[in-house]
Amino acid sequence: MRIAKIAATTATTAALALGLAACGSSEPEAKPDANASAASSGPKFAGQTLTVWRLGDPNDVVKKYQDELDAEFKKLTGADVKQEWIPWPQVNDKFTAAAAGGAGPDVTEIGNDQVPIWQSQDALKPITDVFKSSPDLSQIPENLRGLETIDGEIYAAPWGGGTRAVLYRKDWFQELKIEVPKTWDELIAAAKKIQEKKGKDVDGFAFNGGTDANHLLGSLVWSLGGDYAARENGKWVGKLNDPAFKEGFDFYTNLVAKEGVSSKSRLTQNSAEIRVRFSNSKVGMYLTAPWDIATIKEESKGKVKEDNLSFFSLPSKDGSGPAPSFLGGNDIAVWGDTKNAELAGEYLKLAAGKVWGTKYAKEGGFLPVYADELSRLESDPVQGVFASSFAKAKAFPADSNWTEANETKAVLQNAGRSVIEGKKDAAAALAEANKELEEILNQ
Repeated sequence: MRIAKIAATTATTAALALGLAACGSSEPEAKPDANASAASSGPKFAGQTLTVWRLGDPNDVVKKYQDELDAEFKKLTGADVKQEWIPWPQVNDKFTAAAAGGAGPDVTEIGNDQVPIWQSQDALKPITDVFKSSPDLSQIPENLRGLETIDGEIYAAPWGGGTRAVLYRKDWFQELKIEVPKTWDELIAAAKKIQEKKGKDVDGFAFNGGTDANHLLGSLVWSLGGDYAARENGKWVGKLNDPAFKEGFDFYTNLVAKEGVSSKSRLTQNSAEIRVRFSNSKVGMYLTAPWDIATIKEESKGKVKEDNLSFFSLPSKDGSGPAPSFLGGNDIAVWGDTKNAELAGEYLKLAAGKVWGTKYAKEGGFLPVYADELSRLESDPVQGVFASSFAKAKAFPADSNWTEANETKAVLQNAGRSVIEGKKDAAAALAEANKELEEILNQ
C-alpha cells in the first residue's frame, strides 16, 4: 500500500461520537431481514473469526449494542467477532500502522470525513457490490453517501449521522418578541434586533471564519443549488465562480461587511470561540451542534440556563425549508487487507442494515441514515430540527486533499476575509479561490 502523510482524525468526528443526545424509539424492534443478512450462509463461516475495530471509549450502552450485534452475527453466520476499541487519540496512528502492512482489522468504524483520506491510501476495500446486494443498504439516500462514493465506487456504509443547526437564546427571542426566522431576511432582522436591544458588542448572528467556516458557508451555498467542485472527466473542476455559489458567498460575507450583525474584529473565530462568547451572553445565534449545551452551562457558571436555549434549522433564502446541512457522522468499512472480504461484507450488511444501523445511531447519539427513520424523528422536540436538516445533508468534495483546502490553506476563509476587509471584490476573490481549490484537489 502507498503511504502519504495522513491528517489526524478530525475533532468533528470525535465530537459526534460524544454529541447528539440519544433518542429512544417507541417502535418495536424488528427482526433483521433474512435477505439483508447472512442467514443462508451461516454454516459456511462457522469457526471463523472477524476482527472489528470500534473507535473511542465505549460506555455501557454502546458496549451492550456491540455485544448484541456480534451475538446476532454469530447466530446468523457461525463466525465469531473479535472486538477492539481504539481510543480517539490513537486512531490515526493505528490506521497508519495498519495501512503500512501492520495488523489491521477486517472491518472498522471510521469517520465519514476520513473515508477519502484512507481510500487514497488503498486502505479501504470497495463495497459497491455489498450495497447492491443488500435491500437495506441500497435504501440509504444518495446524498448521505457523498463522502463514501469516490470515482463511482462506494468505500464505506453510513452508520450514523450528525449535523448542525442554529443555537439561539430562546429567552432573548421571547423577551424581544422575535419569531424563529424562516428566511434569510428574517434571520438578519432578528440578528439586528438582538444587537439593538442587547448592545453593539453582541453578535446577533455570529460569523464563522475559522477552521469550520465551511459548515456555515456550505449550507448557504447548497441551499441555492451551488457546490464547491465537481468531478468532470477524471479531475476536479471548481464551481466557486457559479452564480449560486457567489450568491451564498455574498450573504455569508455580508453578515459582517454589509449587515454588521457580527463584528469585523472576529473574522477568524471558529464555532468553539463563538461558543465562549455565547456563554458570556455576547452572541444571540450561531451554527453549532447539541454538544455545546453542556459546555455553555459550565462556561457561563449557570448564568445561561439550558431552558433558555433552543435550536432551529438554518433557513433557505426564500423560506422553502431548512438549508442543507453539513454531512457529519460515522461509517463502517471493510479494511483493504482483510483476508475474508466476503464475511466482512456480510457483517456490513447486518451492522449497517436498517435494524442494527438505526439501533447504532439512536443508542450511540447519532441520527439514523434511513429516510423513514429520520422522518419519525422530525416531531421530536430535541432531535426534530437536526433530523430535518440532516435529511438534506450535503458533503464537501470527497477528496483526500479537501482537508488541506479547508483547514491548512483555508481557501474560502481567506477569500471571505479579503472581501470583508475591502481588499478584493467577490468576483476576484472567488476566481482566485477557485483556481487554488482546483490545484489542491487535483494534486
